Amino acid sequence: MSRFHLIAPSGYCINQQAALRGLQRLTEAGHQVENSTVIARRHQRFAGTEAERLADVNSLVDLKTADTIVMPVRGGYGASRLLEDIHWQALATRQQHNPLLICGHSDFTAIQCGLLAQGNVVTFSGPMLAANFGSEALNDFTEEHFWRALRNARFTIDWQGQGPACATEGTLWGGNLAMIISLMGTPWMPAIDNGILVLEDINEHPFRVERMLLQLYHAGILARQNAIILGSFSGSAPNDYDAGYDLDSVCTFLRAKLAIPVISGLDFGHEQRTVTLPLGANAVLKNDKNGTQLTLSGHPVLKS
Repeated sequence: MSRFHLIAPSGYCINQQAALRGLQRLTEAGHQVENSTVIARRHQRFAGTEAERLADVNSLVDLKTADTIVMPVRGGYGASRLLEDIHWQALATRQQHNPLLICGHSDFTAIQCGLLAQGNVVTFSGPMLAANFGSEALNDFTEEHFWRALRNARFTIDWQGQGPACATEGTLWGGNLAMIISLMGTPWMPAIDNGILVLEDINEHPFRVERMLLQLYHAGILARQNAIILGSFSGSAPNDYDAGYDLDSVCTFLRAKLAIPVISGLDFGHEQRTVTLPLGANAVLKNDKNGTQLTLSGHPVLKS
């Protein structure tokens, strides 16, 4: 069984019941869960004061236990406020010797990108306590892919992707699209060339998704990658005004502008059904008539 250490660097967990359900589910499965007092912590819309939330992140340097999974309670907003005061180099040094397995998504993407940019630290984009482990019914696909990523030094994800045939490799990076856009021009934006960029988002209309993708395109970031993988974009239904313009239209438009493959359809993001991806790991991507394969390696794993 594993040890979980909870942090809350972002928004207050409005669904306390879900967070407590996640805590109970992990405990009943035999896992040890530390620092659960952060679940109820609140200051305005945030999960505590700036100092409290910052301490959640910086105190990871001093965690002595091995094989610890660090997991945010939820996302929301708040991580961006902390970026200039996070002890990036100390965290990177700690990860070199006895890496924590840090997993989260959404607003937490800001900290994950910062760790990759500042210290080449690999983290996992995957489930969090309230929304995933605290759901009324834990999704079997999500649970299986979570442990697959954290327990296997090399693993493969298969899906029926949409896009051109391709075979390429590079550093996997990305996460929440809006958060990545918010980091452009800052020291916490990873400078990855020849990578595989994976993106997802929630509650963004198709034209907003396209506008953010175009910002990455106009900045030259997309063209410097070997491939782009699009995950789920929950809550992005078009309206009557769109007259047929939808996310498929966005993908078609993007593919027409890029010479690199854009592969969509991955179960990754703000859905109950999601894979877990090691950001900063080595990735090999293959797409052909038989389906899509993404093979990951070079990430930390649980030793027991």
